[in-house]
Formats: sequence, structure tokens, C-alpha cells
Amino acid sequence: MHFFDFNLFKFTFFDLLDVLLVAFLIYQLYNLIRGTIAANIFIGLALLFGMYYVVKALHMQLLTGILGKFVDVGIIALIVVFQQEVRRFLLLVGKNASLQRNRAWWQYFFGKADAEKNNYARIKPIIDACKSLKSTRTGALIVFAKYYDEQFYQNSCEVIEGKISKRLLESIFQKTSPLHDGAVVIAENKIKSASCILPLTEKTDLPAQFGLRHRAGIGVTEANDATAIIISEETGELSYAKQGRVKMNISFAELEKLLNKDF
Repeated sequence: MHFFDFNLFKFTFFDLLDVLLVAFLIYQLYNLIRGTIAANIFIGLALLFGMYYVVKALHMQLLTGILGKFVDVGIIALIVVFQQEVRRFLLLVGKNASLQRNRAWWQYFFGKADAEKNNYARIKPIIDACKSLKSTRTGALIVFAKYYDEQFYQNSCEVIEGKISKRLLESIFQKTSPLHDGAVVIAENKIKSASCILPLTEKTDLPAQFGLRHRAGIGVTEANDATAIIISEETGELSYAKQGRVKMNISFAELEKLLNKDF
């Protein structure tokens, strides 16, 4: 008579932690590629790897050799194919572990009133400009970059390095302005650049009314630690993009809360 060895199923606290961490990483990966072409690529690669192990088990030498070449460079292929997703994942990890987040908590507990007052003074010109642009249905894309990547932004932008002001933002996005076609990038408490050509999102499940401006606003928040305000030229509707997701038709009260939190 054979007895079943229950020692094989010993489950410790670290085993539970291991499972939870893997589940968290898979969930974050799912969030990063959900609704993008990368999701289809990931499924294709998974099928390719699965097929390799099937043909290997069936001793199909020719297919095993061909598919084995892909498997041998698996990690490198994943990094190349999912370059943007890997970048976004590392930005997410760095953002959560950054000293700036720790300073923000310190400020929240010990200097909240002063911080809110100073922050409102910073965002008021932006909100006022958005009100004006919305009322005239002037299309606009304003990006708030937490870290200003000169190589990413300056290659396709006109450098401004100007103080944030309502009139400057309004003048940039006027249809007769040579800088209106593109995005304004705000970082380090300045309007750093304008007329920026940004990467478009690869998401396939966006509303039909989203044009290039919305797709660029979402795309830049996928590739960088940034948020974006999008004002529709057709409807004047305000949208807010963050981490590849977009909130549509937001009010100015919502916009103020979002900017207070993120900017």
C-alpha cells in the first residue's frame, strides 16, 4: 500500500508571498498591454513557446530545431518586442520608489496648507487657459512631464523655456500660431517646449471620435511618466490622460483635483 506524501504540499509564508508577487507582476503586465497590439503579440509568442514544447515532446526534430532558435533568444526577443512596455513598467516601479513620493508624504503631513496654496498658484493659469480654450473650442494638448527627457521631447519640439501663463498658453494654441499644431510640454514649473510631435498610442479599443490629438495624449503617457490634458477642437470637451488611460468630459473642478494630485 502506498501512502500519499503530504509533505509535498507544505505551504509557508514565503510561498504565499512568492505567489502574490508573481500574481501582482502578471496583473501589472496585463494592465500595461491591455487593449494594445502588444497583447496580440504576447499571445502569439505564448503560442509559439507552447508549440515548441509540444513538438519537442512528440520528437518532431525539424520543427523542434526551427522553433528552438526562437526560444533560445526568448528573453532578448521579449525585450526588443516589448521595449515600450518594459520602459513603462520600469517607470512605474521607479515612480513608486522615488524620493519625490516620500517627500510628498512628508509635505502632506507637515506642510499641507502651504503646499496646497503654492500648488493652486501654479495650476491656476493652466485651468484659466483651459477654460478659455474650451469656450472657443480651440484644440489643445498640454503634457505635464515629471521628468523632462530632452532626447525624447526636444527632437521634435520648439524650445520655449517660458514662465507658465494663461496668455502664453492661449497664444500658442491659436490657429494662426505657427506653434499650435502639436503639444505643449510643461516640466520643472516651466513651459519647456511647444509644437511637439508625440508618439501615438497603439490601443485598438478607443472611441471612434478620438483623433490624433487624443491618441498622442494617451501615447505620451504610455511611454513616459507624464499626464496630459486634451481639449477637443470639435466639441470643446476636456479629457485627462494618465498611464495610458483617459478620463473623458471632465469638469474644471475635476481637472483642478487631478492637477493638484499629479502636477
